[in-house]
Amino acid sequence: MKKIITVVGARPQFIKAATLSRQFQLLGIEEIIIHTGQHFDVNMSDVFFEEMEIPKLAYRLDIHGLTHGAMTGRMLEGIESILLKEKPDGVMVFGDTNSTLAGALAASKLHIPVIHVEAGLRSFNMEMPEEINRILTDRISNLLFCPTNAAVNNLLREGFETMPVKIIKNGDVMQDAAMYYAEKAEKKSDIIKQIALPKFVLATIHRQENTDSPKNLKNIIAGLNEINLQIPVVVPIHPRTRNILSQMNIVPEFKLIDPVGYFDMIMLLKSCELVITDSGGVQKEAFFFGKHCITLREQTEWVELVENGFNILVGSDVEKLQNAFRILNLKTSDFAIDLYGKGQAAEGAAREISLF
Repeated sequence: MKKIITVVGARPQFIKAATLSRQFQLLGIEEIIIHTGQHFDVNMSDVFFEEMEIPKLAYRLDIHGLTHGAMTGRMLEGIESILLKEKPDGVMVFGDTNSTLAGALAASKLHIPVIHVEAGLRSFNMEMPEEINRILTDRISNLLFCPTNAAVNNLLREGFETMPVKIIKNGDVMQDAAMYYAEKAEKKSDIIKQIALPKFVLATIHRQENTDSPKNLKNIIAGLNEINLQIPVVVPIHPRTRNILSQMNIVPEFKLIDPVGYFDMIMLLKSCELVITDSGGVQKEAFFFGKHCITLREQTEWVELVENGFNILVGSDVEKLQNAFRILNLKTSDFAIDLYGKGQAAEGAAREISLF
């Protein structure tokens, strides 16, 4: 029986990992999950793991709240000791966090094959810590699961076809998750009843390039305030960002709500008219649920959404935000196009891992 160690450290990674866990169980693959503790999330209680049907965690490292170097170093040390004990056939990591890089480094230095899910993504912005993490992780991985053609092409341009690795375009496991949990969300979430708005725009703001920049944050809030005059805007907001707004005397005129869990987020995405976000994951989830998206960033890893007219990049420019809203608020699009595997990504990846 194959033994795979999965390294995760943030809520989105658990949701992605759960799609593979279900397939591993069907194929008889033993999985051991390490939670680094990178992101403390109040929505990640024991109930979260039960509702999301995530297997029991084998190890919790509880490493968070440190600098990038300290966090990655302590994770590397903790994961290495577990790998030496467990002697797995492979280590699976997701995306681009410090946990991802630490897991890949620990495995690579012990000559354990590294499986990278969401390989090949590039923003081409080396000021983003995530960009550094994903590039380094790809370079030391052995099995690279790419969600899109663009991701595959990025790796080919970087010379990966000459390396002893296997590159597979398998689709995006987040679409698997969105489809799997959508029905459960209908039963478990009452968020739409709570906000009591027949129509609304859903917005999220969390990236440091926006929240920690007074200019960017003021522009974004001003832009959302203007949109709110036409259609109500709802923003689930982290307490830290709420405090920053208060300290800067920035007054949102739209509806702020507390951070929401995954089921509530699904219902907000399903029910809104349009999405405005600086999140990479939310850009895709907007597409999964048939909604256009305005992205508060200068670049995106999900270039196919922009190329196909589902997404417009505006950065923190108020005028660009208003123009994008005018365009997408009236636009109709065919969201049936297959960009991310239509919910079959995890099944294909698990099958490849079983044969690797």
